[in-house]
Amino acid sequence: MSDTPDKPVGFPAPELKEVRVGFIPLTDCASLVAAAMLGFDKKYGIRIQLSKEASWAAIRDKVTNGELHAAHMLYGMVYGVHLGIGAPKKDMAVLMTLNHNGQGISFSSQMKGEGITDGQSLAKAIRTARRRYKFAHTFPTGTHAMWLYYWLASYGINPITEIDTLTVPPQQMVLNARFGSMDGFCVGEPWNARGIYDKVSISVASSQDVWVDHPEKVLGVTADFVSVYPGTSRALIMALLDAARFVDDLANREKIVELLAGKDFIDAPVDVIKWRFMGEYEDGMGGRWHDPNYLKFFNEGKVPFPYLSDGMWFLTQFRRWGLLKKDPDYLEVARQINQVDLYREAATRINVTVPENVMRNSRLIDGKVWDGINPEKYAASFKIRSDAAREKIVL
Repeated sequence: MSDTPDKPVGFPAPELKEVRVGFIPLTDCASLVAAAMLGFDKKYGIRIQLSKEASWAAIRDKVTNGELHAAHMLYGMVYGVHLGIGAPKKDMAVLMTLNHNGQGISFSSQMKGEGITDGQSLAKAIRTARRRYKFAHTFPTGTHAMWLYYWLASYGINPITEIDTLTVPPQQMVLNARFGSMDGFCVGEPWNARGIYDKVSISVASSQDVWVDHPEKVLGVTADFVSVYPGTSRALIMALLDAARFVDDLANREKIVELLAGKDFIDAPVDVIKWRFMGEYEDGMGGRWHDPNYLKFFNEGKVPFPYLSDGMWFLTQFRRWGLLKKDPDYLEVARQINQVDLYREAATRINVTVPENVMRNSRLIDGKVWDGINPEKYAASFKIRSDAAREKIVL
């Protein structure tokens, strides 16, 4: 197979032939790996040059300073950078959503030894003040922080005042658990599965337990990139849509697992990646089950669409936890960031179904329904909240 990009037929040529795209070694980078390694990018006149990065802070910095053109990014992180939360403000854009579901919350094996194996037993331990518990996530405005906080709050635990939190890069999470640096963590796969494999942690919840088909990683770029390189942005979307459709076919996932397991990507045993990637879960305590809400990349075009309500939800949680001191113009911020028109144009050109509504309805673990209609009311509706975030965000 030639490395030379094909001449795109029927489309305006992309301005760039080589596109530098960053990623973190997580299972949900699969469509990026497929696009670059299986040639979906060439069809649209580009070559994706993947760059494995050490942390989400590195991803943020390299995208905003132009060292990377685009990246596999945490949804909430893009919104945080756009608003200047804890870091210099930079206008950002979401080209598409990369995946739904597939993250997890784990407790250390020490917690299991103390009889703390779920939200109820953790809440009881905190109330009896046996000790101060410490949990890790991957970035303060990122998805994992929000899933962890929301899950804890659903059990009556205030994550800002009743526990300590720290930020740990995904690929260092299991090592920190082994050394006893924290009692639990929220991270993307395969690191929850790796904790079980290494016998240092147990799984107590998946992110889809918090919100079925929740938004997770996005293809993030700066707003300047979209303005200067609209053709390249369109080509990236189309290549990733083709790759997402390929990866979402379970018949293709074993092939993708072999790629992901390599040293250039996740660098982990095949079995650590494979089973949860296929929807087969275990908790490290003897429980096994098939989760129909496993990691999804396409789902008939529902996953990649950059719903405005998805981005707005992260803003409501920033407001809830004191990362925002007042309500922003939720809808306007989402319109600035999520490139709905560009996505619709790219998807339509390659016959990918585009949802008609830019909002969607979801019921979360606490029974609350999120539909994007009245974000101010929704953000103010939570009994467990905080007016001031404790954690520093500049990393």
